[in-house]
Amino acid sequence: QEQLMESGGGSVQAGGSLRLSCEASSVTLYSTLCMAWFRQAPGRTREEVAHIYRQQNMGFYADSAKGRFTISKDTAKTTLYLQMDTLKPEDTAMYYCAALRAVYCDGGTWYYSTFGIWGQGTQVTVSS
Repeated sequence: QEQLMESGGGSVQAGGSLRLSCEASSVTLYSTLCMAWFRQAPGRTREEVAHIYRQQNMGFYADSAKGRFTISKDTAKTTLYLQMDTLKPEDTAMYYCAALRAVYCDGGTWYYSTFGIWGQGTQVTVSS
């Protein structure tokens, strides 16, 4: 019955790669205009990593992720991805996917938290 479900997390050495996946039902995926990845490290507030407009497949990234992470969506399989390369210990966090119906997808954490649909999260741990 879960509408969003993350997978692909794990433990890697610094410099390694992981690809996170977020499976969504067809109804959820196609009824929302925005999908995003967030992360939250212990003692830190939840922050957006990247978001994407489903109609354009245009990704937007936080400075911390720019150049290393790539967000994409497979509409046929109703799956959102986050390819993470050149991982750093500071990337260690619980990663969540979220979906939002909105005109704009850059509203940030508050808008997704208030109006969005969230997955349960997948843990990413990067060691030195």
